[in-house]
Amino acid sequence: MSEGTQEQVGFRRWAVSDPDLTAVITADDERVTYGELFAEVNRICHGLRARGVDEGDTVAVVMANSTALVAAYLAAMQSGIYLVTINYHLTAPEIAHILEDSGAKVVLCSARAEAAVLAAAPAGVQVFVDGRAGGHADASDASDGADGADGATAGARPMAELTGGMPPTDPERTPNGSLMMYTSGTTGRPKGVKRPLSGISADQGALTYAWLFREFGMSREAFAAWLVSAPMYHSANLTPAIGALNWGGTLVLMDGWTPEGFLRRVQEHGVTGTSMVPTHFQRLLRLPEEVRAGFDVSSLRYVLHGAAPCPVEVKRQIMDWFGPVVYEYYGSTEVGTTIARPREWLDHPGTVGRPASISTLKILDDDGAEVPVGETGIVYMRQGEDRVEYHNDPGKTDGSRRDGLMTVWDVGHVDEDGFLYITGRAAELILVGGVNVYPAEIEGALTGHPWVADAGVVGAPDPDYGEVPVAHVVLSDAAPDVPAAVAALREHLAGRLAKPKLPARYLVHGSLPRDPNGKLYKARLADTEEVSA
Repeated sequence: MSEGTQEQVGFRRWAVSDPDLTAVITADDERVTYGELFAEVNRICHGLRARGVDEGDTVAVVMANSTALVAAYLAAMQSGIYLVTINYHLTAPEIAHILEDSGAKVVLCSARAEAAVLAAAPAGVQVFVDGRAGGHADASDASDGADGADGATAGARPMAELTGGMPPTDPERTPNGSLMMYTSGTTGRPKGVKRPLSGISADQGALTYAWLFREFGMSREAFAAWLVSAPMYHSANLTPAIGALNWGGTLVLMDGWTPEGFLRRVQEHGVTGTSMVPTHFQRLLRLPEEVRAGFDVSSLRYVLHGAAPCPVEVKRQIMDWFGPVVYEYYGSTEVGTTIARPREWLDHPGTVGRPASISTLKILDDDGAEVPVGETGIVYMRQGEDRVEYHNDPGKTDGSRRDGLMTVWDVGHVDEDGFLYITGRAAELILVGGVNVYPAEIEGALTGHPWVADAGVVGAPDPDYGEVPVAHVVLSDAAPDVPAAVAALREHLAGRLAKPKLPARYLVHGSLPRDPNGKLYKARLADTEEVSA
């Protein structure tokens, strides 16, 4: 590292000052320098311009964790365009909806997603695939539907056709771009969350990352080796990854998460920071003690987690193992951010933190009035003067706003110290004989039992109470036979929850339907093994 650059911020600046610094260690342990990555970023910028992508236009990526995905993001952020990152696990119809709704002109994809993207791409949309060296497919090679209604969309071309012959130097203009993230779609068709382009330069835009991580109390040492273990199509993983590059750090990539693979990556590369979800914590804690003890995790300084509620006992156990290095946040693409630093969480177990310095937080009732401290209501937030909208859905935008604040319909309360606690989601409320019951509280109590590997709670119709909670659980290897395990869980919850919150039935599954970031698809829970009345 060059002398006097400790406070230097911005990938582009690091690429110029320290081009030989390692930017990315791929999942196959190939090393890519800042200079090499910057050259590819610039080639993508020029290639997109040559293909008719102008400032304000949209490009989509359907990619696994890779140097190509990182380069595509950085290119968008210095081209003044919107970038849509799409889950490569989605089906062709799901991808088609996002491509059509976003108006993407170009799609970049990994080889594993090529068939689905070709089947999804509307007529006239150009598709380029990373990871295939040969020539491009023609229309006869594409799967059914790949050519669109009028045959205008040809097969995918290799990325080399987009970047080949393009200069590795800066474009003439480098305006900052923006992500347009699509909501997960667990309760309906996903909607794009869109912000107006800022008009600032890419170098100015990079400063946002420095502000964000300083809010966490993080320093540049966090990014010496930043492990990206979960998919970067999710902003919870993409944002800290790009933050690492803006602070001159090194990304260590994983493509596919396993507990042993995660621990091995941490040990081999001396990983200093990473972003995780509670599902990762739970899977790590299920490893035998002798396996856990065989890996050195002492290099970890910052572990960020969010995206899904984390049971208090699970987080305590991870803190006991990793040390006080776990930082929790709450927020979404639409709203602001709260932060719970390790010591704050230990003093306020279960909190998701207090608002960041430029975030506004209010808890409102159904009529829009602010509720007293300690009372439950709908969580509304805003980051600075940010004003986001749902792309092509002004009705949803207006319905989610009150007095300049926005909600994603989470329910919670704040304590007297201003710390926020998330109780659940308004859409998941179970009304048991007139009593409000939130599944997250029951799920937290269930996963606190050593025999429960995973849990989800949903409401079911009941002739007496209107609705009752039903528990869907995955039992751990330590559990006895199913009837005995369920009996123990009933007893466990009876001492912790009021009667209306106690599940009326337990359904045992081999696994629950979660996305790679741990979000539970409750609509997909199926009654496959009913084990109690």
